[in-house]
Amino acid sequence: MADVSQLMEWTFYEEVPVPEDIQDLLIEGEVTETAYKTVRDVAVVTNKRFIIADKQGITGKKVEIYTIPFKSIDMYSSENGGRLDLNAEIELWTRSGHFKLNLNKKVDIRKLDKLIATYIL
Repeated sequence: MADVSQLMEWTFYEEVPVPEDIQDLLIEGEVTETAYKTVRDVAVVTNKRFIIADKQGITGKKVEIYTIPFKSIDMYSSENGGRLDLNAEIELWTRSGHFKLNLNKKVDIRKLDKLIATYIL
């Protein structure tokens, strides 16, 4: 299990179609909004939370799934990429800890920023 007292960090590379198997994780009334390619798997944003899968081991058959409910986010910040720093960042402060999402230049930071604002405000 992850130690969330440390800063947890993920990188979103680009927007991708929402995987079919994510439906098994959703609760009643939860709908997917978008999905992003991560290093070895995918992160899905729903109307209720972030779902981030983290494949582990050489074969990647072991998967740890993190859920960050929007209702647990106390504060967030977004920083768009500049000329020299092409990656953008979103940081989330929650009751459980501090999370950082690094966004590749292919990810529309304003779209993700607006989704977060829509569901936490």
